[in-house]
Amino acid sequence: MDISVGFWLLCLFIGMIALSIPIAIAIAMSSLVIMFTIMPFDVAATTAAQKMVTGIDSFSLLAIPFFILAGNIMNHGGIATRLVNFAKLIVGRLPGSLAQVNILSNMMFGAVSGSAVAAAAAVGKTLGPQIKEEGYDINFSTAVNAASCPAGLLIPPSNSLIVFSVVSGGTSIAALFIAGYVPGILMGLSCMVVAHFIAKKKGYGKAALERKTLKEVIKIIWQAAPSLGLIVVVIGGIIGGVFTATEGACIAVLYSFFLSLAYRSLSLRDLRVISVESTVITGIMLFLIGASTIMSWAMAFTGLPTLISDWMLSISDNPIIILIMMNVILLIVGMFMDLTPALLIFTPIFMPIATHLGMHPIHFAMMIIFNLCIGIATPPVGTALFVGCSVSGAKIEGVIKAILPFCAVLIATLLLITFIPEISLFLPRFFGLIN
Repeated sequence: MDISVGFWLLCLFIGMIALSIPIAIAIAMSSLVIMFTIMPFDVAATTAAQKMVTGIDSFSLLAIPFFILAGNIMNHGGIATRLVNFAKLIVGRLPGSLAQVNILSNMMFGAVSGSAVAAAAAVGKTLGPQIKEEGYDINFSTAVNAASCPAGLLIPPSNSLIVFSVVSGGTSIAALFIAGYVPGILMGLSCMVVAHFIAKKKGYGKAALERKTLKEVIKIIWQAAPSLGLIVVVIGGIIGGVFTATEGACIAVLYSFFLSLAYRSLSLRDLRVISVESTVITGIMLFLIGASTIMSWAMAFTGLPTLISDWMLSISDNPIIILIMMNVILLIVGMFMDLTPALLIFTPIFMPIATHLGMHPIHFAMMIIFNLCIGIATPPVGTALFVGCSVSGAKIEGVIKAILPFCAVLIATLLLITFIPEISLFLPRFFGLIN
């Protein structure tokens, strides 16, 4: 097979994206056009349909709609306010107290809901009025919210980790989940360090949050504990082998539903909205996965991964140079493409290179997902950036300047994760999930 066909596949896909064609359609159409040029029409159509169906015919993928449903129940279930109050209790005395609260709240809410955008919206709305009252610059506070919300995509349960497991050929979801904790926490801590220095320099949060009485502290912990307990129950059960990730997702739905009923924060109207939102998001994600399966097959058939691998290895045989090149490409891709489609397309391309370099699949997963998480907060297609601006009312031009220090430190943290494998592999090894 002429390997240049793979190159034209990539060019066609990029051209469709440039024309603002929806990404799932661009993935499917560019793959089909190339397939029609290299095989008969009926064979190409049948093969594409089969690959799309088999791409989503996975028991592991059943976890995604259930985690999406659980996350939407939490978004409507009054959980954000309780987690914000708990975050105030922990970091409310630090410089830039409300910024630190925002970051920690995003980490916790993103972890229990599995959505960076939901975390940015829920936490931003909850803290927004108080941040304005305290005199924080709106661009700074929006940048804090947008830069820190992707941490929840690494801290399990995470749909991104499930997608990687499927597209990488069956990497252990339990190992991926436990590995995500350290990189996810590092992402949040990196944002906290930047917020600390900027807050001290500009005098934000000088009036620390008022001290709580012991009775108030106990009440806040009591209210937040059930929400955080979801992580313990689901992740503990998956890692302990009590149930699979899919069964854990079902438990997450039941847990969040009964918790929201206990909080008396769900109505019949909410359930209808939650069902519709979950159905739409699930449909979009599964269509993306199915379309990306067609593209992955087309890329493999045309030899595109081999072309890119040979090109990169011809530039240098130094693993450091190659890993830096991979990260630069992924950072640029993340600026223009959302995390899930980028993960689906570039994992099959870069994973053979990572394997050639002796990189563990878990380590590679943490690197690529952390990298693409940065893209969620960067223009021109940073969904977290746009959601953060819509919640706060800030202009995106001002927020871009304010978010640059956060991006710089996150990139430095990405390099640590890239070149220190034990950051990603220590916990899975400790729990005996990998050798």
